[in-house]
Amino acid sequence: MDAAKRNVTVQLDEQLIHRAKVLAARRGTSISGLVAEQIVKLTEADERYQRARESALRILEQTRAERARLAGTDNTERRWSRNELYDERLGRYGS
Repeated sequence: MDAAKRNVTVQLDEQLIHRAKVLAARRGTSISGLVAEQIVKLTEADERYQRARESALRILEQTRAERARLAGTDNTERRWSRNELYDERLGRYGS
């Protein structure tokens, strides 16, 4: 069963309306059909993006937690001391 549909009013300039009518006729639909199709595509793309973002953030947090666990700490962020940073840099590039 289809969900109830409601009308939405949009204001477009005459030239765009004419071009949309021509496009709709070529596709065998209406301007309303074109608009509905594009809104569906936009909302579906946004939902996919949101799911991917949430998944990436979960993976990032899991990775941080795993790195902390392997390092034997419960802190998920590595805190470097000034001396550790200098020692690492001097060791890499030589004194």
